Amino acid sequence: MDRRFLTVLAVSLVFALVVSAIFYQITARAGGSPKPAQAVEMKDVVIAGKPLAGGVTIKREDLKVIQVSKDAFPKGAFAKVEEVIERSVVSNILVDEPVIEGRLAARGSGLGLAPVIPVGMRAVSVRVNDVAGVAGFVLPGMRVDVLVTGRPPSADGTITKTCLQNILVLSAGQTMQPDTRGQAMPAPTVTLLATPEQAEILTLANSEGHIQLVLRNGSDQGIESPPGREVSELYGAKARRPQAPQGAEGTPRQRPVAVAVAPKAAPPPPPPPPDQVVVIRGNQRTVEVVGH
Repeated sequence: MDRRFLTVLAVSLVFALVVSAIFYQITARAGGSPKPAQAVEMKDVVIAGKPLAGGVTIKREDLKVIQVSKDAFPKGAFAKVEEVIERSVVSNILVDEPVIEGRLAARGSGLGLAPVIPVGMRAVSVRVNDVAGVAGFVLPGMRVDVLVTGRPPSADGTITKTCLQNILVLSAGQTMQPDTRGQAMPAPTVTLLATPEQAEILTLANSEGHIQLVLRNGSDQGIESPPGREVSELYGAKARRPQAPQGAEGTPRQRPVAVAVAPKAAPPPPPPPPDQVVVIRGNQRTVEVVGH
């Protein structure tokens, strides 16, 4: 009895060892031994230390440097502040946003407003007042339509026409960034971004007519085709020209036509008086006509 028990026990131990060895091999093949964690390679990246508006020239104090993993390094970003200092911002950069090459003007493109102007575009300034400038709410970065009011040579009266639409405002006066509080910025001039053809239209409209800027929603990219308006339409309908009076049968009556009449000839001058001779006989004086 004891021998059988020992035999069964020995077989059970051998079986357990075999099963354990097989399980170990399976788990080793599936997961393998844990590998030591590899160090992540880091890299410096230049970011904005404060909001940078378009047209601003970047200074050292405007920047910060942080580290990101090499895989997370933004495309077009900079690793050294020296590569960014004294370059002009083309489009707004938010605080803690990486400074990207595409947001900066090329070196040598100038300072101030010039670097902000894209290649092939022009900056055109127009004179405005509180009314034409929408009470000072035409701010840099906004978009406007341009209306011109004048009297074309072929028109009977004054008309107002939309000559340009969806035009970007570059600056109000000498300010190229809007007020952060959204306050109005009254300015005597507004500078608009235009193509060369639009610049010609804008300059002519500013010279020959009266310009009005119309503020539009920045997300509204639609282009309309308004026909323009005449003064007569302010009274409900276009002015009608007087029609010729109608005859008995509804046909227009013929207006009398003035006929030029030759002036009458002047009457002939009276004949000259006949020749006369004064004859004195004593105390008598007579006048006698001398016949021809």
